[in-house]
Amino acid sequence: MDKDLAKLRSSYDLVSQEYADRIYAELEHKPLDRKLLDRFAALMQGAGLVCDMGCGPGQIARYLSDRGVSVVGVDLSSGMIQIAQKLNPDIEFRQGNMMALDIEDEAWAGIAAFYSIIHIPRPLAVLALKELSRVLRPSGLLLMSFHRGSGVVHKDEWWGKPVDVDAFFFEREEMEQYMISAGFEIEEVIERPPYEGVEYDSHRVYILARKPAS
Repeated sequence: MDKDLAKLRSSYDLVSQEYADRIYAELEHKPLDRKLLDRFAALMQGAGLVCDMGCGPGQIARYLSDRGVSVVGVDLSSGMIQIAQKLNPDIEFRQGNMMALDIEDEAWAGIAAFYSIIHIPRPLAVLALKELSRVLRPSGLLLMSFHRGSGVVHKDEWWGKPVDVDAFFFEREEMEQYMISAGFEIEEVIERPPYEGVEYDSHRVYILARKPAS
């Protein structure tokens, strides 16, 4: 896994500027994403620190912060963290691995994890979710999104850069079982088709889940 992480990290480092140029303003064209983040922000205001997990250039962290949420961004790629910090100097960003976070237990009130789970192979999905649960406070919320499907999309070239990236698609029921196995209580599941011309052509799933109070 360490070798795979190194490949993923270096791949995102290579495309970080192009990624930011293309993705940072994406929420302007995604009304459902904004609606879900608005509701999440309303629940998280004053609750404590919230993490934008797999933050990339920090567009989710920016959106939440602008709505009164205390937020920190975490990403595997140091290149992404540097760009996120430059774009959002008033928000803290840290490099980190969602499989083994350098964060104390029950540190965060909430986590927004938009498409970060897609780089976790199926056999490790429950372990990754358990790690997110570990750093959440009791009754803490996880808002997660992913591509629906059963396959793997591999990239060895991305915007003209040589990369080695696998993106795993998950079925809705499959991910629900993973989250239940990790101890989460699922509160809501929403699906939508892709926004044509705005994003990768895949069906999207959003799950709002809660860590049990005790």
